[in-house]
Amino acid sequence: MATWKKELLKRENGELVNMQVPEIISASRSTDIPAFYADWFFYRLKKGYVAWNNPFNGSRLYVSFKNTRFIVFWSKNPRPLLQHLDELGDIGCYIQFSLNNYEKEHLEPGVRPLEERIDTFRQLVDKLGKGHVVWRFDPLVLTDSISIDDLLEKIDRIGDKLKGYTEKLVFSYADIWSYKKVKANMDKDHIPYHEWQESEMVDFARKLSKLNEKWGYDLATCGERIDLSAYGIKHNHCIDYDLIVRFAHDDKKLMDFIGAQIKTRQRNMFGELEPLPSSAILLSDDRYVVKDGGQREFCGCMRSKDIGEYNTCVHMCEYCYANATKQVAARNYRQHLENPNAETITGR
Repeated sequence: MATWKKELLKRENGELVNMQVPEIISASRSTDIPAFYADWFFYRLKKGYVAWNNPFNGSRLYVSFKNTRFIVFWSKNPRPLLQHLDELGDIGCYIQFSLNNYEKEHLEPGVRPLEERIDTFRQLVDKLGKGHVVWRFDPLVLTDSISIDDLLEKIDRIGDKLKGYTEKLVFSYADIWSYKKVKANMDKDHIPYHEWQESEMVDFARKLSKLNEKWGYDLATCGERIDLSAYGIKHNHCIDYDLIVRFAHDDKKLMDFIGAQIKTRQRNMFGELEPLPSSAILLSDDRYVVKDGGQREFCGCMRSKDIGEYNTCVHMCEYCYANATKQVAARNYRQHLENPNAETITGR
């Protein structure tokens, strides 16, 4: 994958450094910026850049917001965003909201109460508009005390309360064995987890599809290889071309960057609008977008720059893949609180 363009830009201390200048920001797959670092993020947005530590080699990179036109937020508790969203100005956004229900099992000990999170979802939709908040029940965890039917009951409870507020439900099956540190942490805390078998995945999908008949949500999996299209379930694109076009089609710079061409439908001699191309995204009766076929890098999830860091989320979820240990995450968060406006999320 091609790297982001860089420009020589000035840090707060006056030093000139090469900064990446991405058009699309992910905030963040690596940690929960809206829940714990919203004040930091919007302070850094005003300053124009953040510093980011590469998790693989430890090198420090700088990311400028100079060219940023769109931000995808990820969170289990995006409530702190409500007081900041107006600060985005003309930068577009949508929110991936992991709204799960593991209260009884204490798998997410640091998240806010379920009813509060449902209220947050509704408030964000009222603020941003329907479609701007994507419901994720992610991941689906099986244990000695959580069966497939239990998960469906949990989803049913939330799904009823989000009717009219969401268009989509994204889910994934917890894959414990593929992440050594997740397995180690689950074993250490004596969580009696079960690995999903393909037959169980299909059974869940079939029952979810039946349950969804009363809602009509778009159903999609995240990061799953299994084909569940027989049950009307698609593969999700978390950094979603269609959503970005839908919400930011008037942003010419962003549309040029993603290769979106806005066209006007013509009418024939009978006043009928010409048929739409199969891949078109309809904007209005006579305007639509077609994807530039040459932009191969934007197939699937679009390219975005993630500015979060691992080992910083303090929801303390038992299944977390982003923290080596809870203790390391707590230490880094305390360090952030000591220096909350630092260039990096960890305060270093």
